[in-house]
Amino acid sequence: MNHLKKALHQSWSIHSSTKWTADNPSKGQCGVTALVVQDLKGGYILKTPCKEGWHFYNQLDEQRCDFTQEQFREPLHYADILSSREEAFMDTNKEQYEALKKNVMTYFIHENLL
Repeated sequence: MNHLKKALHQSWSIHSSTKWTADNPSKGQCGVTALVVQDLKGGYILKTPCKEGWHFYNQLDEQRCDFTQEQFREPLHYADILSSREEAFMDTNKEQYEALKKNVMTYFIHENLL
């Protein structure tokens, strides 16, 4: 899981979310990240309400995995509501999804992790 977290952190950019900043690289990356994580690891996409709307994350092996939680200044109160790829895609678009997936896969190939 540490390799995946590192791959995501190095792959987020303005191309995977228009809310991305160098100071807060995980900002706006939740939907696109949940989709790419599900592609790679399976599991479920969950959601919880927050100030900006829905926040998306994953459930892998019965465990909550929120790779973008550091975008929030305060801790989230997780509702763990089952979501779907369709809902998570409403938080992103095809270009952002493809950019993140390509960068994550490139990271894994470069690090000989595939």
